[in-house]
Amino acid sequence: MTTVRTRIAPSPTGDPHVGTAYIALFNLCFARQHGGEFILRIEDTDQVRSTRESEQQIYDALRWLGIEWSEGPDVGGPHGPYRQSERGHIYQKYSAELVEKGHAFHCFCSAERLDKVRAEQMEAKQTPRYDGHCMHLSADEVQQRLAAGEPNVVRMKVPTEGVCVVPDMLRGEVEIPWDRMDMQVLMKTDGLPTYFLANVVDDHLMGITHVLRGEEWLPSAPKLILLYEYFGWEKPQLCYMPLLRNPDKSKLSKRKNPTSITFYERMGFLPQAMLNYLGRMGWSMPDEREKFSLDEMVEHFDINRVSLGGPIFDLEKLSWLNGQWMRELSVEEFAAGAQKWAFNSNYLMQIAPHVQGRVETFSQIAPLASFFFAGGLTLDAKLFESKKLSADQVRQVMQLILWKLEALRQWEKDRITGCIQAVVEHLELKLRDAMPLMFAAVTGQASSVSVLDAMEILGPDLTRFRLRQAIELLGGVSKKENKEWEKLLAAIG
Repeated sequence: MTTVRTRIAPSPTGDPHVGTAYIALFNLCFARQHGGEFILRIEDTDQVRSTRESEQQIYDALRWLGIEWSEGPDVGGPHGPYRQSERGHIYQKYSAELVEKGHAFHCFCSAERLDKVRAEQMEAKQTPRYDGHCMHLSADEVQQRLAAGEPNVVRMKVPTEGVCVVPDMLRGEVEIPWDRMDMQVLMKTDGLPTYFLANVVDDHLMGITHVLRGEEWLPSAPKLILLYEYFGWEKPQLCYMPLLRNPDKSKLSKRKNPTSITFYERMGFLPQAMLNYLGRMGWSMPDEREKFSLDEMVEHFDINRVSLGGPIFDLEKLSWLNGQWMRELSVEEFAAGAQKWAFNSNYLMQIAPHVQGRVETFSQIAPLASFFFAGGLTLDAKLFESKKLSADQVRQVMQLILWKLEALRQWEKDRITGCIQAVVEHLELKLRDAMPLMFAAVTGQASSVSVLDAMEILGPDLTRFRLRQAIELLGGVSKKENKEWEKLLAAIG
């Protein structure tokens, strides 16, 4: 009997997302329930945005939750390498095979031509898609242009008529018309594969039997299925999981909800409670109990109990569930957990140098440094009143700084300062105009230890969360302002 093998394949391009943990959990439970194996693979073909810092954050976040894998970049295994950036020669081989078999072709079209074609199609109210311009080039012309070093991509051929039947473990057979499919790029001009080729090749070579992924990938499933057919490979069983949603039913996003796993760790949530809550996202125990461990979930796991309704990720409900877990800890476990969370020597050693010179007794530490040991803060709107800036300018400065900090991958004091400096200079302001706002948002105080040092110590998740809190307190950002300020952000660079 074939061993069940599932995988999670996150991209290391930002903070580790709760959606990644959610999909990882269900893949892990499915594999364990069938006595199989769960694999971690890193999809880092986006070389511009992928970082090793983000990759390490993925490992740390999943392990904090209690999610372990039997094969992966950091633990090895018989099917490595497990980073797509290290498998380029493999993708080149299979890309060439598709071209040779006539299932794919070299495309030399410029970005300008493609933009023009799509604009014309949209004007004619047609579905924007590649028009097949290079598909009919002669073999001789293709070879000449390749020999000349002309930039090109490799595209797959797709049918233009009929429907593809996608067998989904949750929905049954889903019919998707082929005329919705574009001739997908498989290999980019930089010689790296796109998700579609790499995903299919890796899943096949790594022996993946079941693929549980988010339902946002369902519309593109025909292209994946077609690639399996082109290669003559047996495709894995497919399962498209419902997406996590905000309480207003919109797709979970950091604009409305904290989405980083690390945020919840820094806020003092218990990993077992977080995992429990993710397990309740669209799934329930046979006896409908709300509180259960990972082992209990594995024991009773049945993929058919997944509901397609779109699970709501609600911070209040998570907090309630975390409270249930907290109260069941022994006093010793509770004290040890609190000490590990914030009162550990590493964290205190970061804080101590900034506090020591500002106190005369130990009893003064708590009022001065309390914000280091809090999650969200109770903010006073009066602290954000500025003599130089209007109320709208205050929100604008803070929102632009927040966006700059959201894009910051290496969280260091100099880089944090650089983000703030870039915003104030572009707005023709001074650093002293913005720093009181940072003090108020990050510390909840008019003055304290160096706010830049505090931001570095608190880390990106808590810092960004507190800035969002402050902006919401001051009235938030309208859709019109958001559009205008994003243009400003682009100009800042």
